[in-house]
Amino acid sequence: MSGPLTGIRVLDLTTVVLGPYATQLLAELGAEVIKLEPPEGDNMRHVGEMRHPGMGHIHLNLNRGKRSLVLDLKKPAAREAALRLAAQSDVLVSNVRPAAMKRLGLGYEEVASRNPRIVYVSACGFSQKGPYADKPAYDDLIQGATAIPWLMERYGEPEPCFTPVLIADRVTGLHTAFAISTALYARERTGKGQAIEVPMFESVTQFVLGDHSGGLTFVPPTGEAGYARVVSRHRRPYRTKDGWLCVLIYNDKHWKNFFAATGDPGRYERDERFSTHAARGRNFGAIYAWVGEQMKTRTTAEWRALFDAADIPNQPLNSPQELLDDPHFAATGFVREEHHPTEGRLRALGVPSGWSETPPETLFPARRLGEDSSAILREAGFSDAEIAAMAAGGATVLGER
Repeated sequence: MSGPLTGIRVLDLTTVVLGPYATQLLAELGAEVIKLEPPEGDNMRHVGEMRHPGMGHIHLNLNRGKRSLVLDLKKPAAREAALRLAAQSDVLVSNVRPAAMKRLGLGYEEVASRNPRIVYVSACGFSQKGPYADKPAYDDLIQGATAIPWLMERYGEPEPCFTPVLIADRVTGLHTAFAISTALYARERTGKGQAIEVPMFESVTQFVLGDHSGGLTFVPPTGEAGYARVVSRHRRPYRTKDGWLCVLIYNDKHWKNFFAATGDPGRYERDERFSTHAARGRNFGAIYAWVGEQMKTRTTAEWRALFDAADIPNQPLNSPQELLDDPHFAATGFVREEHHPTEGRLRALGVPSGWSETPPETLFPARRLGEDSSAILREAGFSDAEIAAMAAGGATVLGER
């Protein structure tokens, strides 16, 4: 056994980022993931940096360890193949709108009739119980709907803007992965599969308002929305004499050590803004602005030496290149090189978690479109003649191995 999800088969009907990120996490933990794609491939094959068409960098990062099967689900033969595969799988996960899955004949009822133990997961935009059930959803739209651009403007941007990471997709992807894992555990106890809905709007709202409901938590409200420390305009990397540094002087020990290290140990008691956690909470903006002025007086290296000696949390401001080259990752092996049969040398990321008894194996590189179609269909019980007929009728695409 290698990986805690070894032996679990996932039929992956997801596209773009949210769903593929969730199934990537499952593949990293040992699950067998069959990525079902339309004849043109997942959209993310065709965007970003690439050496060859259909092998964009986001696709390469999201689909390692997954086998690629092409099925045109609008064709009856392909739909039947998908149902036959679902009957042999533990999980079916999709981020197609539930109504569209029903129109394809792949709703929960149809799939469960073939496999009552299936864990059937719909990662959708909005809860299907509400008026937004049929609305389309993408990361940008959900960021806006969950107040993230509003928070960005309050934080100091000149106008509302999105975060430059696909945070709504990836937060919901995490929810999807742990919902699947938990449902598999429940099935072990009860023997029953089930349908699960993981909506983006609700997932990201929980993520945002956990920090930022603020005074709106109370009825009637006791104040404004927002966590003051996090939305302070002065909460940002500090400029030093020769660069930038990320620092968080947070608890009582940190502040005492900071004043002692900078030659003013009495200030902790003398200046009431710093003397208690509650007082600092009332003065985050002023305190961060003050620290910002102090940081300009020394070089980055001088500050890092001082902070490390005083046990004050700090980290460099990395670029993506510096992040990939970080010596910590070199030591842990989290960032490593792999060889792709068509794309050459690639940087690949490992599994963030560590396992003492069921460590996951290194994943194989992302597949080319339809690379495993023949093998997967054959394993599902289709004859070579049936597979050839499906390919001739456009129900599948047989990629090269």
